[in-house]
Amino acid sequence: MKKKFSIIILSLVFMLVLSACSKGTETGSKDGGKKNDDKEDELQLTFGSDLEGEITLWVFAGEAEPALYKDGIIPEFNKDYPNVKVNLVGLEFGQMHDQLQTTLNAGSGAPDVALVEQGQFPRYVTGGLLEDLLQPPYNAGKYKDMVSEYNWERWKSVDGEELYGIPWDVTPGVFYYREDLYEQYGLPSDPEELGEFLKSPENVLDAARTFAANGIYMFEWRDSPAIQYGDAVGYFDSEYKWTRNDDKMAELLDFVKEGVQIGWAPQISILYDDAGKQLVNQGKVASFPIGSFGARELRNIFPEQAGKWRATSMPLGLNVGLGGSTFVIPSQSKNKEAAWALVEWMNIKEEAWKHFVEDSIQPAWKHITSLPWYQEHTNDYLGGQQDYKLYDSLDEDIPVRRLTPLDGQAWPIYIDRVAEAIDKNIDSKTVLNQIEEAAMRELGPEIEKLKAELDEN
Repeated sequence: MKKKFSIIILSLVFMLVLSACSKGTETGSKDGGKKNDDKEDELQLTFGSDLEGEITLWVFAGEAEPALYKDGIIPEFNKDYPNVKVNLVGLEFGQMHDQLQTTLNAGSGAPDVALVEQGQFPRYVTGGLLEDLLQPPYNAGKYKDMVSEYNWERWKSVDGEELYGIPWDVTPGVFYYREDLYEQYGLPSDPEELGEFLKSPENVLDAARTFAANGIYMFEWRDSPAIQYGDAVGYFDSEYKWTRNDDKMAELLDFVKEGVQIGWAPQISILYDDAGKQLVNQGKVASFPIGSFGARELRNIFPEQAGKWRATSMPLGLNVGLGGSTFVIPSQSKNKEAAWALVEWMNIKEEAWKHFVEDSIQPAWKHITSLPWYQEHTNDYLGGQQDYKLYDSLDEDIPVRRLTPLDGQAWPIYIDRVAEAIDKNIDSKTVLNQIEEAAMRELGPEIEKLKAELDEN
């Protein structure tokens, strides 16, 4: 009996230990995301400092100037990885993306790592041209919970099964406005108060009428709210079904027509067109929506207006990503481990982000955006406003969308008919049905081909 009792006790102990071990084991999702809160482990670099190799990094001028990497990022990276040599190549925006596509399709000549802008990303998401970062040795899935769902999903394959780009930055849509003009005409001028006020369609129209009566524009482009809602939902879902034909789009298109009647936009670029710049200099532009890099552009173009501008959330409760980029690793890379070491380091290390934010590149990473130096940052150009804190608050509410190889071809089908609907006052639902029919008709053969490729994989 004693022996049997001992065996029972030992069995119970073994079962309890096994149960505890089971509970302590990481439970992986399809993306490899961890279910525990062990952030220390998540932030552990994949490779040690003894990693060796030589890689080539391509970046484009503009959003990320080559000097930023040469003088800041690469020297900092080499403090952790002294034996990895990074050869930096800076190219003009269009040239870099064209050259990347050419070398990827040719099977040789591509870099080990490339910085790719969101609008260009769909050019590379078919044909196995890029590494799936969910697979070894990358195992990027452990970072899934450290970025918003929007920023994680947008860099995936169309079917959502593979991750081709690491979530790097985020560029939420922001409404920049002249605080003095809003105050002068009796409208809310505090960022939070104005953001709340402009959630109401009637308040937006009333503000537009007030400005128009005084020869001032509230928007830059006449169709902004409808177009930006389109930016939020994309063109196609993961099954290549059209996404720009719903009640919300119809409502916004009707709303835009009212704004056009008021005359709320000059329909020219106020940042990059000389006539538009003149309007800003004359105090005839009260506000405009753009990505979070807008403060940088305003400072560079209109330095004399420092202190007059502020930033708030976009009108009508719209949440949308208006740009952004990612780092990709071509499948033909000769040194994938060193390539991943650089990509991973640039994304998760605080030292990297202290350089990136200097170029108005906003981090997508929660462990960075939660840091005091980020949350408490103030922008003198925006009158001392805590701008980074605002941008961070907008990220989580941006809806998930898919980037597809057909987005570029779908744009003219959409925008040309939207313009016609505004000019001729065509019923909004009617024109949205026409747009969907035209898109599926004109792009149908390519859609079927792409769907077949997805089925094969």
